[in-house]
Amino acid sequence: MTFDRSIKIAPSILSADFANFGAECQAIEAQGADWVHVDVMDGHFVPNITFGPATCAAIRPHIKGVMDVHLMIAPVDPYIEAFAQAGADIITAHMEAGPHIHRTMQAIRAAGAKAGVALNPATPAAAVEYLLDMVDLVCVMTVNPGFGGQKFIHSQVEKVRQLRAMIGERPIHIEIDGGVDPVTAPLVAAAGADVLVAGSAVFRGGSVNDPDPYGANIRAIRAAAQAV
Repeated sequence: MTFDRSIKIAPSILSADFANFGAECQAIEAQGADWVHVDVMDGHFVPNITFGPATCAAIRPHIKGVMDVHLMIAPVDPYIEAFAQAGADIITAHMEAGPHIHRTMQAIRAAGAKAGVALNPATPAAAVEYLLDMVDLVCVMTVNPGFGGQKFIHSQVEKVRQLRAMIGERPIHIEIDGGVDPVTAPLVAAAGADVLVAGSAVFRGGSVNDPDPYGANIRAIRAAAQAV
């Protein structure tokens, strides 16, 4: 991975056809996706259960670019090595998921992945101040984690702006996860975000047999974000 601040669209496979993950990953990349975002949920830290390391390992051969794995699980540390071995390029853990987030970031980097930290809507930007030399990505949750298709929480735009000022020239991505579409994308892009996770807004209207709508949706979100 090379670092740049260009807008990157990272479709979340939480909104894909679960029976066709490999084909869905290939389809979204062919239609212009920059990263593939994998939302891992445990039914404990968040009220939903999705996939584990075995699913990541199964789809890895179908992904040419970046596999961005978002761990909404607690405890998180015991599973870092397994997700790294499954091929995750980026592993993001939640600030709120454990008592020693600095150690978690160290463990992710030691496993060979880029380290991301996610902030729930009620967690302030200042919470990551003393982690900025340990992370490669800060994920701002613009919905409460656990389900796709939720409405964007507009108070988080100011948090993005604060984070961008804190990060300065450090090579750290600001990722937005939740409610991203052509209406909200320019709000967060203008505030300083460069990675936009979108689930239903990308997969709506398409399928592995008719992937053209994926491309149209990706282009619409990117164009809106780049227009600011």
